[in-house]
Amino acid sequence: MSEDALPERLARAIALAGPIPVSQYMAAANGHYYATRDPLGTDGDFVTAPEISQMFGELVGLWGADLWDRADRPAVAWVELGPGRGTLAVDATRAMARAGLTPDVHLVETSPVLRAMQAERLPNATWHDAVETLPTDRPLIVVANEFFDALPIRQLVKGPDAWRERLVACQDILFLPIAGKPVPDAVIPEPLRASPAGSVLEVSPAGVAIIRTLAARIAKQGGALLVVDYGHEGPVLGETLQAVKRHGFANPYENPGEHDLTAHVDFTTLAAAAQASGAVAWGPVEQAEWLVTLGIDSRAAALARATPDQAERIAADRMRLVGEMGRLFKVLAVTATNWPVPAAFDRG
Repeated sequence: MSEDALPERLARAIALAGPIPVSQYMAAANGHYYATRDPLGTDGDFVTAPEISQMFGELVGLWGADLWDRADRPAVAWVELGPGRGTLAVDATRAMARAGLTPDVHLVETSPVLRAMQAERLPNATWHDAVETLPTDRPLIVVANEFFDALPIRQLVKGPDAWRERLVACQDILFLPIAGKPVPDAVIPEPLRASPAGSVLEVSPAGVAIIRTLAARIAKQGGALLVVDYGHEGPVLGETLQAVKRHGFANPYENPGEHDLTAHVDFTTLAAAAQASGAVAWGPVEQAEWLVTLGIDSRAAALARATPDQAERIAADRMRLVGEMGRLFKVLAVTATNWPVPAAFDRG
């Protein structure tokens, strides 16, 4: 069957084996979505911070270079998870080079479409299908910008009698969420177990597994991880699964594989998982605070002086990064125990 027939494939699988967890549905939909298109930009479905302004990637790069410098300049590998078009990596490596840091670049990317775009801009990079194959012989400086929000989530729904996992059923090619079998109470954080009927709890085992793997590697090898995403400090109740198409919202259960499915990131759980793996977690802090502390205002002023005809656009881009987006998005850092305190996280 052709690659563009994901709804039919999912419908057949559900007909044969029964309803599937939301996590399985989300994994299949996003796997197809990212493998078959460039979703970014005004002509795509959404725009990320690196695509808004070079200032974002530059400050990420300088953040890493500062940490590397204060860690006595070891040989490091620069890693990005889900690097999109490669825009952040290009801007970050340019800024790092000015600070004397020219690391090998490693990109964790499974989409052949996006890999081809990244290769045009970063021809010397090394690509990986998963974090497990990243270098083991040096510290890692890892960046994950809008990566964790696209990982599969489980949805647990409180019924009249018990918490149940939400499943996805199908009639013809019409997909719809339904309640599945009860889940053990141990799956639900104790403060939330007595929540009223209809409450929804979202968890991301995939996200926890990845951050635990990376944190264990960082604890052993040295280095840092920077996570930038939209989310909350949890656990909290509420349904955040959404579909984005053409810069607007869509029904997550229509046309799987043809729009981006995301959910808010639970930064508290990610931080706890990192610390349980032997690393130190910092934050989260709001993206706006993080960018301002790192000097986005000075960088915007310098760019405006260098290109006065672009001053209005630069100011608008800065405001977009530190305005509503800057409040919704949060930044979490993870470091090895013997590495310095990362910039803009002095409060821990």
